[in-house]
Amino acid sequence: MSIVNVMWASGAPFASTHKVHQQILSQVPASVPIETWLLQGHASECGVAVGKVREWGLTSARLKGRHIWRLARPWMHYKLQSALKSSDARVLLLDGLGVARALLPCIETMPHLRAVVVFHGSTRLHAADRALFQRFPASRLSVVAVSQTLATSLSQDLQRPVTTLRSAFDPTAWRSALLTREQARSRLGLPVDNTSVLGAVGRLVGGKGFACLIDAFAAALLERPDLRLVIVGEGVARAELEAKIHAAGLRGKVFLPGHVSDVGQLYRAFDWVAMPSLSEGLGLILQEAVMAGVPVIASELDVFREQLGDAGWYAPVEDVAAWRDAIARAFSANAQAIAAEQYRALAPDQAWRDFSQASRALLS
Repeated sequence: MSIVNVMWASGAPFASTHKVHQQILSQVPASVPIETWLLQGHASECGVAVGKVREWGLTSARLKGRHIWRLARPWMHYKLQSALKSSDARVLLLDGLGVARALLPCIETMPHLRAVVVFHGSTRLHAADRALFQRFPASRLSVVAVSQTLATSLSQDLQRPVTTLRSAFDPTAWRSALLTREQARSRLGLPVDNTSVLGAVGRLVGGKGFACLIDAFAAALLERPDLRLVIVGEGVARAELEAKIHAAGLRGKVFLPGHVSDVGQLYRAFDWVAMPSLSEGLGLILQEAVMAGVPVIASELDVFREQLGDAGWYAPVEDVAAWRDAIARAFSANAQAIAAEQYRALAPDQAWRDFSQASRALLS
């Protein structure tokens, strides 16, 4: 028996998705072979290694059956089905709705195969999607969401049970890989002195709320001119954010170092981490920061409250004034004590045990 892990694409925009699948598959016994299929992109861009990798080289248009590619969908399904038949696969781990649309039709006539579809964020479901999922009994198809908030919404939309598998990390292994404050700041080109630094990590896209964060930070500087802001990540909104930084005279105060491959080791460079997202399926950055001992200010989202409860520091989505006040208040508070409180609320040791047990049950 083997497991086939099917991913939509590789590259930085999909890094967190690959990370979640890697954590799930880490619970598979070493004797069970794992093969990863990349429908788009290259293995060299994954950033994680999960078994033997097969690159399919498909385009989004072909995968989604757009335009003339609608006529080629039966051929694509035939090729995928043939590959599954020649494998020893018994379980498919599928990356979200797009991959489910491509793979589930291939296995309807293959009763020995069971699929686990992992939803990483909210998505728009069509009537055809609901019909596709309904064609599979629970014994052959498990639907999983990375947070209880997402699972509740998805279950209502799909009208079938959705398992909550809140993504988690082994906190001991995570902390052992962290660089010291001085090492992390040197890696990011920051002063290694006592300069107060607010950090943020994520793709530079509108949904991450970084434009609001920069505006709020600029306002907070009037009260705390010693602060610095670092937003680690890359994306299509870079030019817009750089223009905002320039227009507000924030050069030397706000830094956009781009994509950093080892960002998971660098959280101790920050005194606080900001998560101003407009929406999130889970928000792995929150877990990573808290496990690193760095307190978090987050958007007022149910999924963040699900993880930190009353220990979290929250500000309304895209409310510049509220974010300004939260930043100023944070850097006048006891960050170490707040980080400890948030760690207790997140309970990463128990979360990792729960995650491990649930992953093994799903893939058994």
